Amino acid sequence: MKKYLQVITTVKSKSDAEKIADILVEKKLSVCVQISGPITSVYRWQGKVEKDTEWRCVIKTSEELYSVVERTVKEIHGYETPEIVALPIEHVSEKYLKWMEEGLM
Repeated sequence: MKKYLQVITTVKSKSDAEKIADILVEKKLSVCVQISGPITSVYRWQGKVEKDTEWRCVIKTSEELYSVVERTVKEIHGYETPEIVALPIEHVSEKYLKWMEEGLM
């Protein structure tokens, strides 16, 4: 069985999130990108604790498309070191899985 992932990234603005979502779905690299926010991120960067408002993208894709998704996100992302984390989809309803498979064809 083909393996599927949820890939997470965060960006500075809603418009940046929408740009990533539009490109990935249009190119059939993702069947769906969910955008949520604003969220608050607290993190250490270059020796300092930072706090920023961001938007989160949850990208649904296949494992075989991951490298292209990662490369595409990096090309359009505004951060020097963007968060790109892939989590395996371990369990999924049959109907949703069928929809994902058809959407990535």
